[in-house]
Amino acid sequence: MDGKMLARLGAVVFVAIAVTVTAIDMTRKDEPSASPAAPALQPPADPLREEQRRCQQLGEAAASDAECLRVWAETRDRFLGRDRSEAR
Repeated sequence: MDGKMLARLGAVVFVAIAVTVTAIDMTRKDEPSASPAAPALQPPADPLREEQRRCQQLGEAAASDAECLRVWAETRDRFLGRDRSEAR
C-alpha cells in the first residue's frame, strides 16, 4: 500500500466513526438527572442570616448601625466557636 491509499483509508475510517457516534448521540434519549432540582428538606431559616443580608444592603451605613454591629459580633463568635455567654 502506498501513502495515498493509506491516507484515504484513514479518512474513510475517521468519517465512519464520526457518523456512527453522531447517530448514537442523536438517538439517545435525554434522561433526567438522578438528583432532584430542589432538596426535599429545606434547612430552617436562620434569623442571623437574614440580619446579615439586611446589613449588607445598608452598605456603609451598617458600620454605624448598632444592630449590624451586634449581628457581626454574633457571626464572628459563631465562626470562632465561642459561646456568647463566655464573651460577656
